[in-house]
Amino acid sequence: MTQEKSPVKGSEKAGAKPVAREESLGESVRWLALMVLAVVAVRSLVFEPFNIPSGSMIPTLQIGDFVYVSKFSYGYSRFSFPFSPNLFNGRVMGSEPHRGDVAVFRYTQNTSIDYIKRIVGLPGDHIQMTGGKLFLNGIEVPRTSLGHYEVLDENNRLLSGERYRESLPGSAGRSAVDHEILKLTDEGFANDTPEYVVPQGYFFAMGDDRDDSADSRFQGDGPDDLGYVPMQNLVGRAPMVLFSIDLKHPAWQFWYWPVEIRWNRFLHPVT
Repeated sequence: MTQEKSPVKGSEKAGAKPVAREESLGESVRWLALMVLAVVAVRSLVFEPFNIPSGSMIPTLQIGDFVYVSKFSYGYSRFSFPFSPNLFNGRVMGSEPHRGDVAVFRYTQNTSIDYIKRIVGLPGDHIQMTGGKLFLNGIEVPRTSLGHYEVLDENNRLLSGERYRESLPGSAGRSAVDHEILKLTDEGFANDTPEYVVPQGYFFAMGDDRDDSADSRFQGDGPDDLGYVPMQNLVGRAPMVLFSIDLKHPAWQFWYWPVEIRWNRFLHPVT
């Protein structure tokens, strides 16, 4: 008598392993596209880190600081997005910045370059430097000396001067903004200027290192002249230093990293 054998499926054979389902190329592309879209969305709509390469905002910001920039503080313009696509003019969900804000914006003569300065004047404000002192709407902005201050700039040049705490009048009902500035001299054009009247749709920006900053006091056609800054050029407000590195040695010399990190500037508020 012949015994019939039941058919055995391949997956039931002794020692057989299930065949792993390989990820298709299409799924990989979709996953990568979603990741790219998520990064673009966060950088465009929420926040973006910026490195401080120069000394124009000393002592508030140090060379080597990495600041967190809030992208939704002033609404959105074409400059909120990577590569600044010409999608629309003006700002969407826009709000006027406050006097005293430290803001990132696009340089007026080359909008591919980011600048960071303090917003000193808003539309209609009268701004003037006289004898090294700042006047806003005809009133001297009060300041208090904090003593001598020295630091090296991005070109390893010694900046030696007087540090002050300045009290810039707030705007839109806000209290005064107390912040530090550095004064190297009271001489030169930047310390005795004509009176500037900020036009509608623009703001007046200055560096906290008052004598080493290419800012709105310079209104000509020179390569470093900023002039009034259009509101559209705003990228966001910088409320905090995330971390800071004093790069005195090349980045590849990683053994210096622990001593070059400025631990006291981690999550340091920007005022």
